[in-house]
Amino acid sequence: MTDFSKILEKAKEIELKVKESQEKIKNIKAEGSSGGGQVKIVLNGDGEIESLKISDSLFKDDKTLLEDLVIAAHNNAKNNLKTKTSDELSKVTGGFGIPGFKWPL
Repeated sequence: MTDFSKILEKAKEIELKVKESQEKIKNIKAEGSSGGGQVKIVLNGDGEIESLKISDSLFKDDKTLLEDLVIAAHNNAKNNLKTKTSDELSKVTGGFGIPGFKWPL
């Protein structure tokens, strides 16, 4: 078997593992919070919001504060999701980046 054939075999193997990881990633949950836990957001592996919890005490405050806390919690959850998806993909690639591959978040 030539070196090129080995490279192609390895590429196919990695491609299959990446597809499997992408399926696992869909089931990942990532939580983000802000305001000392007064706002919590859970994202699924596709980056969609699955749940949003807001402390009742925030409804007495300024609307702008609540909006900022929701945005901050979402950004925190999104960063956590990126970390989890990167960790999952690095298991497949052995820590090597795949040129041109970027998870859509």
